[in-house]
Amino acid sequence: MTNFSELNISESTQRSLSRMGFEEATPIQEGTVRFGMEGRDIIGQAQTGTGKTAAFGIPIIEKIDTKNPAVQALIIAPTRELAIQVSEEIYRIGYDKRARILSVYGGQEIGRQIRALRNNPQIVVGTPGRILDHIKRRTLKLDGVQTLVLDEADEMLNMGFIEDINTIMASVPAERQTLLFSATMPGPIRKIAETFMQNPEIVKIKSKEMTVENIDQYFIKAHEREKFDILSRILNVHQPELAIVFGRTKRRVDELSHALSIRGYIAEGIHGDLTQAKRMSVLRQFKENKIDILVATDVAARGLDISGVTHVYNFDIPQDPESYVHRIGRTGRAGKSGMAVTFVTPREMGYLRIVEETTKKRMTPMNPPSSDEALLGQQRLAVEQLVEIMGKNELSDYKQFASELLEKYEATDLVAAAIRSLTREPNDTPVTITEERPLPARRSSSRSGGGYKGNRSGGRSYGGGRGYGSGGSRRSGGRDGSRRDSGRSRYSRSEK
Repeated sequence: MTNFSELNISESTQRSLSRMGFEEATPIQEGTVRFGMEGRDIIGQAQTGTGKTAAFGIPIIEKIDTKNPAVQALIIAPTRELAIQVSEEIYRIGYDKRARILSVYGGQEIGRQIRALRNNPQIVVGTPGRILDHIKRRTLKLDGVQTLVLDEADEMLNMGFIEDINTIMASVPAERQTLLFSATMPGPIRKIAETFMQNPEIVKIKSKEMTVENIDQYFIKAHEREKFDILSRILNVHQPELAIVFGRTKRRVDELSHALSIRGYIAEGIHGDLTQAKRMSVLRQFKENKIDILVATDVAARGLDISGVTHVYNFDIPQDPESYVHRIGRTGRAGKSGMAVTFVTPREMGYLRIVEETTKKRMTPMNPPSSDEALLGQQRLAVEQLVEIMGKNELSDYKQFASELLEKYEATDLVAAAIRSLTREPNDTPVTITEERPLPARRSSSRSGGGYKGNRSGGRSYGGGRGYGSGGSRRSGGRDGSRRDSGRSRYSRSEK
């Protein structure tokens, strides 16, 4: 693979990529960045999860003139979730350059978006219906657009946006750079390329099988409100030497690491908001076995080189197969075996099937352990600790006390007391974990789309081996694939 330093990009962008954990360009990134920096039109044919966002995001950031207040780049995405995801990743790529980015999508108060557009964003990411709405209202001026991106064009075709796409593309200057990304190239998509693109370079990445050897893969089907208590019991049963728990958002990571600490585990979290020094400190403690459980987002865990990880727990199922393979690849290294357990809500089962189709491997369903099984796991660990202490044969200073105790008590009772003293009994201390909306419904196929990056629902209390309250979200769809909820128009922030 090619190092990003070889692609003739600015030092500020290289710093941002390094902060994100990017070192080597994926094939789609290498081809697209080279042609994109030359101003060429590009057709990128690649599956989701191959690094497409950075592929077009890097050339966009490199070309943006931060002194020019006009919208210079327009990115069209099929769903609100993908629009948010794309805007957040481009924000991170352009962090040092301070480019202004805004995402617009249906289901969000349009007045708020209009006010945000007055702040002169230089990059706008949006869904077709809402972009067209702003064009008609004259609240989105596109006469300064130099780069136009169509992301997941075949998905937009499937959702019936082809007319909207044609209208939008006819509304931007003819002298522009156009980048079109699609996993497949049906006739209407080829027609768009023929009509609106000038001698495009084709960057085609073959879909490859993604497999991970030496890792036992399981899934647990559970409602959002049940997941944390199940995780606690699993940790008691599995007794991992070193474990990583993956969460979808920064808030999720913070809440999980805090909740695990309350329940008696030595846990720390890492995500994109932490300073580099703090992240390195946490990782060093984890490598030195001073932390039992590392809780991380995908971005923070990118490029982790940690040996000895025995278990990976996906508290939230990732949105694409590549992220899944990247996550579970933290274990099962150097020929050693590993275990990966993925929590899936009933509404997210489609994502599980997509992962299975891509990796060509079925996950084994796992029944959540009971409280009794969790206690038994702790008791077995206590017995192992006793046997280990005896094996060291450093007991001479304690034998006098042992003899005195044996004169008063039965040996079986004494051993039972010793086991109990070493047993960390299941902790039912209530904790608060904010429920996340499930990822948007997907049909089972060999490709996956962008996922939702977080919600603003209230906290939910967990304790006593059960969750209190019921989850759920309102999911009435707008015509551009949006959800009617309390979204916020804002400059993008990472791993929300």
